[in-house]
Amino acid sequence: MEGKFQIFLILLAVLAGAALLARRINVAPAILLLLSGIALAFVPGMPSLELPPELVLLLVLPPLIYSASVAMSWREFKHNLRLITLLSVGCVIFTACAVAAATHYLIGLPWSVGFLLGAIVAPPDVVAPLAIARKLGIPRRVLVVLEGEGLANDATALILYRFAVVAITTGAFSLPKATGIFVVVVVGEILFGAAVGWLSLRARHYARDPQVEITLSLLTPYIAYWIPEHFGGSGVIATVACGLYISWNGPLLISSATRLQGIFFWDLVIYLIEGLLFLLTGFQMRLLYEKSKAFPLDEILSATVLVAVIIIVARFAWVYPATYLPRFFNKRLRARDPYPPWQNPFVIAFTGVRGAVSLAAALALPFALPGGEGFPYRDLILFVSFGVIFITLVGLGSSLPLVVKWLGVANTGRDEHIAEHEQEISARREALAAALASLDAMTDDRELSDEVVKLLRARHETRANQLPDSLDPDHHDVSATGTALTRELIGAERKFIHALLRDGKITDETRRRIERDLDLEEASLANREYRKIPL
Repeated sequence: MEGKFQIFLILLAVLAGAALLARRINVAPAILLLLSGIALAFVPGMPSLELPPELVLLLVLPPLIYSASVAMSWREFKHNLRLITLLSVGCVIFTACAVAAATHYLIGLPWSVGFLLGAIVAPPDVVAPLAIARKLGIPRRVLVVLEGEGLANDATALILYRFAVVAITTGAFSLPKATGIFVVVVVGEILFGAAVGWLSLRARHYARDPQVEITLSLLTPYIAYWIPEHFGGSGVIATVACGLYISWNGPLLISSATRLQGIFFWDLVIYLIEGLLFLLTGFQMRLLYEKSKAFPLDEILSATVLVAVIIIVARFAWVYPATYLPRFFNKRLRARDPYPPWQNPFVIAFTGVRGAVSLAAALALPFALPGGEGFPYRDLILFVSFGVIFITLVGLGSSLPLVVKWLGVANTGRDEHIAEHEQEISARREALAAALASLDAMTDDRELSDEVVKLLRARHETRANQLPDSLDPDHHDVSATGTALTRELIGAERKFIHALLRDGKITDETRRRIERDLDLEEASLANREYRKIPL
């Protein structure tokens, strides 16, 4: 037990160190963590760490999907639902079929095994590509499509995966039956996920205790995921539906104290889960290396390169028609949503990074068939799955910044960023104006003393003065200077309060209350800080 805890501490240290190094050398943390995991796996004396598939599929995947769904805008998700569906359902099925055909005709795999391998490697990861793409100034709509696809495509892939496993183990497959089951799963999980979201919000609103509410929020994705998964569904669609429901309906039902504490809690949980997941994925290289000694190296490499090329080409072959053909055939759609520039679908197609879910699905394959014979090509599927993850994450992930720069899409993202911040400033001013109108109504309806009204108006004026007039460089410099000086003043208050505590003039409890106010003010500064945008 002590040894396992020491390994856990080593992983945490590597996680923190890799994150700091990734920031310094401007590389995506997921790439560096995967490489770090591979390097650690071969350190002399380091025990072999296997990635239990149930850990990913039952324990890790629900909170990752739920957190991303809650952070997702339901309005933007709905607006891009057509393309998200075409990618998360159509592209996954198309890719799985392409892999099945290529591996059958070129390397002789049975159709069922090729389709199973295709289902495993078809869905892009929800974590790694977005972590890379968000830092590159990619247009907002491209990010929304990538995020929406990443949320839903695992459901399609896992359902196909189970159909393929059943077909291999039983030797029977019915397309009409499979299609009917797929439709029932999708509709049923959407309704179930929305119901879980409704119950979760009501329970949390009734609790009115941040610790209880955050505990309920942690239970929510597992309830949404585990129950459908237990009855033969994927669980992913229900978790996505639950998260989107809470994202849209939660703001007015969740208290400010819960929201503040919950943000910090979930940020830390997701950070640790994502980092450890990529580290453990890298660790599997040692297990695969030991297994590979029984296989010809050229067979492994040729199969891996073939599948990697097929999934990349298939994604491009699907994304462009899915983007342009509906507009070509539908005049109303074309008028409402014109043709996007060719660079946008190129970025979507290029950002097809595979992740740990693919490896977990491969690891979860049974070792033997019901008759006792070994599961066909199980080890080869494992090798290819890990190889595809490595090629896409390291290859596509590391070259994505160069591709974005070459395409020039960051210019559009920069313009959107400026417009979004201008809208934010305008919304803040309008909200303050609405609050001032409410104050005037309160003054007329209630007998408020002049001191109270003066205090409330001073608060309003202070908040209004903190907003920049615009985002041009001159106004930005004034705002940045004011923010920096405010931080210095907060620091001076901290030092003085600490001196009072040291001299015994206040208690620790008093110091904590004052310090909390200073912390909230400093966090508010960071939240309202408008970084300078190159024009």
